[in-house]
Amino acid sequence: MDVRAGILLYWLHIICTGVFADVWKVHVESEMKALVSSCVVLPCSFKYPVQEQPSDRIRAMWHMKDNWGDIIFHKDPTRVKDSFKGRTKLIGSLGGSNCSLEIDKVKNHDNGPYCFRVELETSKKDKYSFVENCVKMIEQASKPELQAEQSVQEGETAVFKCSVRHTCPSHQPTLTWNHTGKAIMTYKDIGHGNWETESVLTFTPQKEDDHTSIACTVKHHGNVEGEMTATHRIFVKEQPTLSHILIPVISGLGAALLVGLLCFFIVKRYKRRIADLESRNVNGMWSRLSRMSRRFRSGDGSSGPGGREQRRGQRTQIDRNFDNKANNVCTVSGNKPFSKARMPSPKSEAKSYSDPNYDDDYTNTADLKLYANF
Repeated sequence: MDVRAGILLYWLHIICTGVFADVWKVHVESEMKALVSSCVVLPCSFKYPVQEQPSDRIRAMWHMKDNWGDIIFHKDPTRVKDSFKGRTKLIGSLGGSNCSLEIDKVKNHDNGPYCFRVELETSKKDKYSFVENCVKMIEQASKPELQAEQSVQEGETAVFKCSVRHTCPSHQPTLTWNHTGKAIMTYKDIGHGNWETESVLTFTPQKEDDHTSIACTVKHHGNVEGEMTATHRIFVKEQPTLSHILIPVISGLGAALLVGLLCFFIVKRYKRRIADLESRNVNGMWSRLSRMSRRFRSGDGSSGPGGREQRRGQRTQIDRNFDNKANNVCTVSGNKPFSKARMPSPKSEAKSYSDPNYDDDYTNTADLKLYANF
C-alpha cells in the first residue's frame, strides 16, 4: 500500500468515526458512589442510527473497559464473569433506549470502569461499544441527616425530618424512629444517579419527652453492617399555668420583702449607734464645762494657762499697790500720821480644805505674798 492509499484510508476512518459518533450515543455518569453489601444502579441511555428496534431485537452487554472479554452482564448468563454472576441485571427497557444496570451485593473491589455495548439484529448487524463513556464506582456511604428544632412546646405538634441519599432506587432504604408518632416516607430523584429517601415524623411532645433523644436509623438493602443512626436531643417547654405565674411573682415579692427588712434593721442599728455616740459626746462636753465652771468660780474667774497668766498679773498689781501705800504718808486733820490697821495673819484664818469651792489645782498666792510684804 502506497502512502497515498494510507492517507486516504486514514481520512475515511476519521470521517466515518465522526458520522457514527454523531449517531451512536450513550449517556452515563462517569462516577457513581456505592455502598458495600448493598446495591447500586448505573443510569444509562443510548441512541443508534437505524430505525427504532423492539427490545427483543436489541442485545445489550456491559464489560470491563480494559478487557472487553470480561463481561459483567449479558443476556446469556454463561458469558458473564464468575465474580458477577447473579449480581447484575438490566432494569430499563432496551426498546425505550434505557440501558441502566443494577449491581447487587456490591464488593469493595467492584471499581470498574464499566462500559456499555449494544448490538442490533439487523441485516448489517449494527453494533457499537461506548468505550469512551464508562462508569467508575467508588465506595462511600451517606449518613442520615436529622432536622428538628432543639426546643419544642408541650402539647403542640412537633415535626422531625430525617433523610438519606443513596444510589439504589430499585431497593429504597428504610428509615425508622425511636419515638411513636405518624411517619410518612417519600422518595425523590435528585439527579446524576442519586436519590433521596425522606421520613417525616409528627407527634405531640409531653413533659416526659424533656431531655430525651430522638433517633432516626437508616437500613439499606442487603446485609449492611452497622446501621447508621442520627440522634437529636430535644427540650420540651411546659405549657404556662397559674402556678407558673404565681410562683415567680411570690418569689419576687418574698425576695423584695427580705431585702427591705434587712435594710430596715441595718438603718435602725446605724441610727442607734449614731445617737449613742452623740449622747457620749454631749455628756463629756457638759462634764468638762462643769469642771471649768467650778474652777472659774473658785479661781477668780480664770483657769488653765491663760487664767494663770491673768492671776499672776493680778498678784503683781496688788503688790505694787501695797508698796506704794507703804512708802506714802497719809495725813488727816491735825497732821497726824495715819497708821494702817494691822492685818490679821493668814494663819489665824486658815482656809478649810473642806470648803466645796476649794480646788487643789489653785492656791491664792497673792494673799500670801501680801502678808509677806508687811
